[in-house]
Amino acid sequence: MESLDIAYRAREALMSKKGTDILIVDVRGTSPVTDYFVLATGATAPQLKAMSGAVVAELKQDGLACYRRSGGPDDGWMVLDYLDVVIHMFQTEVRAYYAIEELWAGAPRVG
Repeated sequence: MESLDIAYRAREALMSKKGTDILIVDVRGTSPVTDYFVLATGATAPQLKAMSGAVVAELKQDGLACYRRSGGPDDGWMVLDYLDVVIHMFQTEVRAYYAIEELWAGAPRVG
């Protein structure tokens, strides 16, 4: 499965749990770490947990395992690392604080 397809599948899973402000950022050629970042906002810790669970379950159906996880729902942020795609989930105030979109302002946004 292509990395952009993984990003789209993650976005679908995030949307299924009412994630908001979902953005796919193409960092190929800019970041040596990954191809795409998927960013999403959840209102509460339980919603972040549900969003994370939905992404893991969705990608597991395609035979993809999460390489690494960081953060937790009670921290206000979670990261799922699928190597070529890294999914960031934040509560609103934490997303504003880290402002990842600003760090990658020059990178193209994907549909």
